[in-house]
Amino acid sequence: MKFQMVHENYNVFDLKKSMDFYEKALGLKEKRRITAEDESFIIVYLGNDTTDFELELTWNRDREKPYDLGEDEFHLAFRVDDFEGAHALHKEMDCICFENMEMGIYFIIDPNGYWLEIVPTR
Repeated sequence: MKFQMVHENYNVFDLKKSMDFYEKALGLKEKRRITAEDESFIIVYLGNDTTDFELELTWNRDREKPYDLGEDEFHLAFRVDDFEGAHALHKEMDCICFENMEMGIYFIIDPNGYWLEIVPTR
C-alpha cells in the first residue's frame, strides 16, 4: 500500500491577501477553486509545476476574526534552489519570522500567522 500526500489545508481570514502572499513569496498560483452554492465558503487550491502537492486555502464567509493558531508548533516546508535569492525576496517582503543560520534554514510567516520553513536544495 502506498500513500501520497496531496494537499495541506490552511483556514484563512482574508483570501485575496493570502493568495497574493503565496504567489509573491513562493510562486504558488491558483489551480482550481470550489465555491459553496450559498457562497458561505471558498476553497482555493494553490500549486506550481514542480510538484503535484497543493496548498488548500479555505475561506469562511461568517468568520469575524483571524484564526487562533495556538502555539505555532507546526509548519509546511519548501525546498528552494536559490536560497539566497529567496532569502532576499522574503527579507524585502518583511515576512521572515525566524532564522537558524546554524542549520541553514529560516521561516516566513503568512498573513494568517502560519509558519513556512525555507530550506536550500542540498
